[in-house]
Amino acid sequence: MSEQTEGLPSIKIRGSAVVVLTTACLVLVGAGIFTESWWLAGFPFGLALMWVTIIHFKSIYFLLMASIPLSTEMELPGGFGTDFFSEPLMWLLTGAGTLWLIRHGSRIDGRFLRHPITIVLLLHLIWTAISVLFSEDFGVSIKFLLAKGWYVAVFFFLTGRFLQEEADLKKMIWWFFIPLLATVIIILFRHSGKGFSFETINSVLSPFYRNHVMYACIMAVFIPFIWYATYWYKRWSLIWWILVVGILVLLIGINFAYTRAAYGALVASVVVSFVVKLRAMRLALSLTVLLFGLFVAFVTYRDNWLLFAPDYERTVTHTRFESLLEATTRLEDISLMERVYRWVAASQMIKDKPFLGFGPGNFYFFYKNYTVNSFRTYVSDNPERSGMHNYYLMIAVEQGIPGVLLFIGLCFFAMVQGQRIYRIQKIPWQRRMALAALLCFVLVIVLMLMNDLVETDKIGSLFFISLAILVNMDLDSGKELDVSDNLPE
Repeated sequence: MSEQTEGLPSIKIRGSAVVVLTTACLVLVGAGIFTESWWLAGFPFGLALMWVTIIHFKSIYFLLMASIPLSTEMELPGGFGTDFFSEPLMWLLTGAGTLWLIRHGSRIDGRFLRHPITIVLLLHLIWTAISVLFSEDFGVSIKFLLAKGWYVAVFFFLTGRFLQEEADLKKMIWWFFIPLLATVIIILFRHSGKGFSFETINSVLSPFYRNHVMYACIMAVFIPFIWYATYWYKRWSLIWWILVVGILVLLIGINFAYTRAAYGALVASVVVSFVVKLRAMRLALSLTVLLFGLFVAFVTYRDNWLLFAPDYERTVTHTRFESLLEATTRLEDISLMERVYRWVAASQMIKDKPFLGFGPGNFYFFYKNYTVNSFRTYVSDNPERSGMHNYYLMIAVEQGIPGVLLFIGLCFFAMVQGQRIYRIQKIPWQRRMALAALLCFVLVIVLMLMNDLVETDKIGSLFFISLAILVNMDLDSGKELDVSDNLPE
């Protein structure tokens, strides 16, 4: 996509428009302050964004990257919610991208649309749309589908268009990294005043992060990109040190976020990097499927799943992290066992509607009718309306077994293709970038075992961005698909 939209007015007309817009903005800001109508004062900024979108489309994309670590959840009238500022920018980019597509669709690189990863992703979206048609609550599901649509439009398709050159990838990483690092430093400073205690971590995250899980996960999944960025600069230079210290700060942040899933995901990323370099991805995925199949066979044989029922009186919230880790191994941690409580309900829901599910976004509204009391915990009332805490089970419940198989197929296929894309790169920066994107993608996949993250701006964005980067790296390699390729390290 061209950074400069075609068919713009002449410089003279554009200059006149700037004068008019500036005057109008000053008048509106003044009127808003005088009348205390803050929406009126903010209106000019919306106009400014629209103007920048017209004259420099790509700038809004990078502004979106910067807004993701800084975004905050906001309730809107009518029971709606949004991530401010990131989601309004997604709406703006989706609309502008649609207008660009209508006018310049012939300039789209058809190879990106025909790439196997793109095709599998579109199949996943098509099935999501089909499941919406048969949803138990159509209104909730159609809102889910719309949100999914602009996530994919912006973070996959626009990423594929905007991040084709190394310079653009460099911009993306810096625009994301600086705000992320700023939020981590602010939170660490606040947390230090509370002695870095486990019980106070959630209290220092506002307004940037909903909870310590989201905070830890965004740091973990972005580290591969920062690691990649260190290769751009001469070792021991000032910018190199900024990146290295930035990685250390993020690791410190992850440590004091006390999030078990993030710890496990980082370990998994190291393992996966060796798996990719040994060309053992297919073997690793086959073993994963085998182990998961054996586990499912065990828990379903003669109702063995009942063995995991918690002791209601002993399954409590822990205020010390050491106690939490110990309770986790004994199945006495309330966070873990509340997940099991919902997973058991999910298994009953899947049996009830195995093909099309209950409809996207509908788990919360129906799961309590399928719960088993022996797995109940002190927090099972769920006043915060949280979800499944396992994205794969969530899809199975809401979109049926075909839906979850398509999504798992997308994940597995992208990992296998990612290994191949990494192997065929001849240019060092492309090789490193492919590995960074693959590791980021795998980190999200691992984290989704214990969390619902793809529909969140802070994690879902990087899920689709990583996929788009892998596709671009494949197209830039200038080679046909060849799984047997065996380049030296």
